Amino acid sequence: MNSRIDHRHAKDAARAQPHGPMHWINGLAVARSYEARWLPHDIVAGVTLSAVLVPAGMAYAEVAGVPAVNGLYASFAALLAYAVFGPSRILVLGPDSALVALIAASVMPLAHGDANHALAAAAALAIVAGAACVVVGMLKLGFVTELLSLPIRYGFLDGVMLTIIVGQLPKLLGFKGNGESFFEQIRDLTGGIAASKVNLMSLALGAAALVLILVLKRFWPKVPAVLIAVAGATLAVMLMDSAQRAGVAVVGTIAHGLPVPRLPMLPLDEWWRLASSAAAIALVSLTDVSVLSRTYEVRDETKVDRNQECVALGLSNIAAGFFQGFAVSASGSRTPVAEAAGAKTQLTGVVAAGVVAALLVFAPRALKDTPQSALAAVVIAACLGMIEVRGMIRLYRLRKSEFVQAFVCFVGVAVVGVVNGIALALLLSVLSFLWRAWRPYDAVLGRVDGRKGYHDVSRHPEARRIPGLVLLRWDAPLFFANSEIFREHALRAIDESPTQVRWIVIAAEPVTDIDLTAAEVLQTLHAELAERNITLCFAEMKGPVKDSLKRYEMFDMIGEDYVFPTIGAAVSGYLQTHDVKWRDWEDA
Repeated sequence: MNSRIDHRHAKDAARAQPHGPMHWINGLAVARSYEARWLPHDIVAGVTLSAVLVPAGMAYAEVAGVPAVNGLYASFAALLAYAVFGPSRILVLGPDSALVALIAASVMPLAHGDANHALAAAAALAIVAGAACVVVGMLKLGFVTELLSLPIRYGFLDGVMLTIIVGQLPKLLGFKGNGESFFEQIRDLTGGIAASKVNLMSLALGAAALVLILVLKRFWPKVPAVLIAVAGATLAVMLMDSAQRAGVAVVGTIAHGLPVPRLPMLPLDEWWRLASSAAAIALVSLTDVSVLSRTYEVRDETKVDRNQECVALGLSNIAAGFFQGFAVSASGSRTPVAEAAGAKTQLTGVVAAGVVAALLVFAPRALKDTPQSALAAVVIAACLGMIEVRGMIRLYRLRKSEFVQAFVCFVGVAVVGVVNGIALALLLSVLSFLWRAWRPYDAVLGRVDGRKGYHDVSRHPEARRIPGLVLLRWDAPLFFANSEIFREHALRAIDESPTQVRWIVIAAEPVTDIDLTAAEVLQTLHAELAERNITLCFAEMKGPVKDSLKRYEMFDMIGEDYVFPTIGAAVSGYLQTHDVKWRDWEDA
């Protein structure tokens, strides 16, 4: 009951949102309607969330190719920015496994081993990606998130997760891998093992952390597995002085204090070189935020403005970039942690940011003995949890064509790289749509005894057809790519009719548009049919499609009398015009 009341208050807060430019500052509405009884819940949830944010942020920073502390900077800035601008009640933003491979693939070629250059490039990438998200939201283009279909998301995500896991295995084993591509990482991994570079103490710490995280998540999901595993590994290194005695790689000394906001200094041409990667990051993060926000929107019975979500995500990324962080997204693993801990509002994120800030200011040395292999274990565990095995099996079982799309995308990410994998995913999405529209399903219709309406005669061989009449349904818009195919199928349906055809009626209810190329093909078809004394008719044509034909000056050519509101009306018109006496059809 209390949960439903809280959700109602959240909806009231959304309605209290100011208009004009202040509309985008959602934190004002939350602050105005905030209730004191929520405060303990938000504080506890914020502290709990920070226990996951700190090790995860450090681990993802390492994967992205920047120092671990910059993951904390990104988390701190993103949490505060989203608390001010974010419309979702408890969505958590921060470094994300779906983005870090993209960031690394974009930053490393520019950095050439220069750590400061890598930091500047990562921050610039976050700012450009954030600006793209803001533009998408301001122009109300939030629908772009629909470009990545479910099979493409599965294939891309699985490819990215596999790439990250392979890239983290050398660190888990205690040696450094320098490969950027999937196959270079495989070479580094096998070469390091063959050269006996494995550090047994690092491996023991990392393996123990990985097993502990997986076991706790499986059997005691409410226990902060990541915190326990990383803290335990850090304590073990401190007590045994493993960094000095066993050569265990650790995080080392991190910068003291909070980051100073600054604009990353890069040559103009490098900003341009980051643009395509920033667009890919924006698309992936927008898709993640949209999916996760929609999930909690349904669960909480609240309504979130999708375009405002895009703006908030963009501003959070810009903040992360200005505070020496890197690109962030919605977290499908940390948001449930906040929810399970009792989070009521975005004050949870503010509290978590405060804990991160306190750690950076008062206790940065507490992180210096954190073993790199334990951070690798955090990343590997997160990736294993995100790999979509069941989803891929379901695609294979239910729709093999979509499984092929997912598999091609999966292989593409591994073979051509993460950034190019995004481009391949988009290309596959567009080609998939074009293929279905280019070669759509069409059907000759007939009447089946005992069933209303008109049905595909290929599926119902017993269906009866009226002598001299062809009813053809076309299941797609008519446009340049399929208009000639439509003409060929219409003529074939006439040629294959068991009786001499007088009328052909196009059941046009699925036809949502007709472009100029298709209009010219229709004109050609109309002339061809007229030479054969066959009348071209339409039924169930949508109003906007009629308007298009009128603009093309084709409506008069077809004749308003031959555009019928329903297939039944077209059949009746044919029967009356040709004085066909067939009792079974007179009531059609």
